[in-house]
Amino acid sequence: MPSAYSLMQSPVGMLTLVARGDCLAAVLWEDERENRVRLGDLYRDDGHPVLLQTARQLGEYFAGGRQRFDLPLDFAGTAFQRRVWAALLTIPFGETRSYSDIARQIGNPSAVRAVGAANGRNPISIIAPCHRVIGASGGLTGFAGGLPAKQYLLALEGRQSLALAF
Repeated sequence: MPSAYSLMQSPVGMLTLVARGDCLAAVLWEDERENRVRLGDLYRDDGHPVLLQTARQLGEYFAGGRQRFDLPLDFAGTAFQRRVWAALLTIPFGETRSYSDIARQIGNPSAVRAVGAANGRNPISIIAPCHRVIGASGGLTGFAGGLPAKQYLLALEGRQSLALAF
């Protein structure tokens, strides 16, 4: 079954919002790496209810008026990836966690690299806040939306003191 999508201009660039059925399946970046997230066939639907709701809530977030999202989510991935993505949803607004924190949280403390790989394939960016995952040293590390977008999102959430790690 094809998935619906719409586009949303944001302070971090053009976002592609994707719905599968009645759930949000992806928030993709303007310069999305090919095959980072697999979605199948897409058709444009600017009136899809969950996409309208997502755009409204993201707009509120970017305006500083929303700290939590309330959307039906449909994560498509392996069982391990879904555990990592569920852990992302528990990171509070304005806080960060390291990859090793997430590995411990999901009960697999030695899986730090696998957590990093799953974090990098998070299909529902911003909503499932992969931008809140940082390196063990406290520096910013890779991010599908680019490090400037990660820095912007963390600054929006009050974490301006974090530095880029290259």
